[in-house]
Amino acid sequence: MATAVTLGPNEVHTTCPRDCYDACGISVLLRADRPPLVRGDPRDPVSRGKLCRKCATAYNGVLLDASARLTSPLRRSGRKGAGEFEKTSWDSAIGEIAARLGEIVATRGSEAILSTHYTGTFGMIGYHFPLRFFNRLGATEVDPDTVCNKAGHAALQYVYGTSTDGFDPRSARDAASIFVWGANPSASAPHQQEHWLEEAPCPVVVVDPLRTETARAADLHLQLAPGSDAVLAYALMHVLRRDGLIDRGFLADHCLGFEEVEPIVEEWSPQRAEPITEVPPTLVEQAASLWAGGPSLLWIGQGLQRQPMGGNVVRAVSLLPALTGAIGRPGGGFLYLNGIETRNLDEDYLAGSHLARAERPLVSQMDLAAVLEDTERSRALFCWNINIAASNPEQGRLKSALSREDLFTVAVDLFPTDTVDYADVVLPAAGFLEHDDLVVSYFHQSLGAQVHAVAPLGESLPNSEIFRRLAREMGYEEPELYEEDGEILARLLQQSGTGLGFEELAAAGTLWPAPEPRLQFPELSFPTESGRIEIASDAAERDGFPRVPLPVADPRPAQGRLRLLSPATAWTLNDSYGNDPLVRRHLGRQSVFLNPEDAGRLGLAPGDVAVVRSEVGELEVPVAASEDVPRGVAVLPKGRWPKLEESGANVNLLNPGCKADMAESTSVHGIEVTVEPVAARRGRGDMAQGRGTARGNGARLAPRRPA
Repeated sequence: MATAVTLGPNEVHTTCPRDCYDACGISVLLRADRPPLVRGDPRDPVSRGKLCRKCATAYNGVLLDASARLTSPLRRSGRKGAGEFEKTSWDSAIGEIAARLGEIVATRGSEAILSTHYTGTFGMIGYHFPLRFFNRLGATEVDPDTVCNKAGHAALQYVYGTSTDGFDPRSARDAASIFVWGANPSASAPHQQEHWLEEAPCPVVVVDPLRTETARAADLHLQLAPGSDAVLAYALMHVLRRDGLIDRGFLADHCLGFEEVEPIVEEWSPQRAEPITEVPPTLVEQAASLWAGGPSLLWIGQGLQRQPMGGNVVRAVSLLPALTGAIGRPGGGFLYLNGIETRNLDEDYLAGSHLARAERPLVSQMDLAAVLEDTERSRALFCWNINIAASNPEQGRLKSALSREDLFTVAVDLFPTDTVDYADVVLPAAGFLEHDDLVVSYFHQSLGAQVHAVAPLGESLPNSEIFRRLAREMGYEEPELYEEDGEILARLLQQSGTGLGFEELAAAGTLWPAPEPRLQFPELSFPTESGRIEIASDAAERDGFPRVPLPVADPRPAQGRLRLLSPATAWTLNDSYGNDPLVRRHLGRQSVFLNPEDAGRLGLAPGDVAVVRSEVGELEVPVAASEDVPRGVAVLPKGRWPKLEESGANVNLLNPGCKADMAESTSVHGIEVTVEPVAARRGRGDMAQGRGTARGNGARLAPRRPA
């Protein structure tokens, strides 16, 4: 383990590994007889000495609070879901897990063991190392990205051959404009909002159905109807074509299939699109002019593709850089995510992909509840880096499936989450301040050291050590399962080409392996079948999709129904931080936000309690009226811990788990609900305020600035 590198007396530099675009540099001040003080590192070019509100609160709150953390292995002592446990030893817990897994492998096969995980940490070792164990075991993988962003990945792979090679944000200095389409950095990337966007030397255009803080700060906000993004993209392309702003030389040399979309582009004027998108033609004209003013940057938000036609939407939107030749030029390109390969890191090595003896079965997160109900398909469940009882769809059905006595469930976590309450064995994970790792931003093309700053709380262990112990107890012999963290870090840094060791990286802070902005596709060679940008895709057609993206929109909600959106807030990150008392105080009560006209039409005033009902569940929550929400939309933000709510549920109680058009991914932003007063029903005494049931004051969506 590396020695902590000090910035000053009793001060340690580290990096935030949360599932966030920012990857902030952190300073930890170690204080005698008091908890450490966790704050932004003033040397760091991203945090600049200040953490976002949620991290500043939780990192000085629940993360350091032994009473809030899991500090020893636990064995269930009560009914599943009750959260009743007794302490046990590591040896006993690991021995029990290995014995149960061995029995299942022998009698049912390894595919009856499910591994579900996501980005509770984005430290390279904490995220990837456990995959070595599950690859060797041959367990069924619950596809992590299907709960978040896989439709967008699939769509971009059809067009560009990759979804993880994005523009370098430093190239904003050469951009004519920046388009933020379907992302809300004010909540999900606060330092990119506060620094990168606000300091950009060019106009910023935001495309979002909600008037978020990012939209408020933009030079132009295209507030479109939910689900109409592909039509808006075609209207923008129409203006580019009409006004001779398309780079036909680039299309001829580097793209395939524009001739197949051009007749469609010609048909979709801003005037034709307006009744569908609700965006005035003058604003479409203005946006197209800004985009064509030179090479421009397109930030494709992950929230954009969480809708029924999310894959088609991303394919359509991603054509904009191709049409103006904004690829391979300083200040031009698109970004969905910047993968670790842009830092020359080998993900297959990290995950031990070669340890899998056969192709592992794959299950969508959208199908998890159904699979867990099936006793033939599921006999054991591992949950690590994820809290499925809060984050997954069909919340009521999923909790019922998790209650199966014959489903052996293991949870690896820092905190006693809703999911932990259903576990048979609980293993306490160390927090990011308690072990070394490497953090690779998926926005900036940077590297940062996650440095062991404080002792692990209680008996908690890093993910890597937990799975080394499990591999040993299973009798596995492959050396990759026992590689030490220091060896992995050294190999990763060697791959990065920085020439630095881990201690040197920790001393340097966040750094960019490339001193100048990295060009996206500098050789204009693309990892598609043709080596070109495939506006028309044979691969998509073979997979049952149209050859080109289409200007189609989701139908408007049926009479009496609203489209439900569940965005992030500035106080939570997915459901991380949802258990911090101060964060909860700032969040206030779980509420549904409505446009004032909709609220009045429904007979609801601010503060009234309404029942929000979908096909799978219903929630009773207070109403908040907000002009930031368009008519026809209800907003119920994500990020709550169900067991800490009056209702015992969060917005995923209303989520039926419907899939987007591609990759069996979530379409959570396509849910339709009814919203109605509950006063009459409460008077009959058949529902209590705050109740969630599975089947299931004027306000703004967020404060302008951190409190």
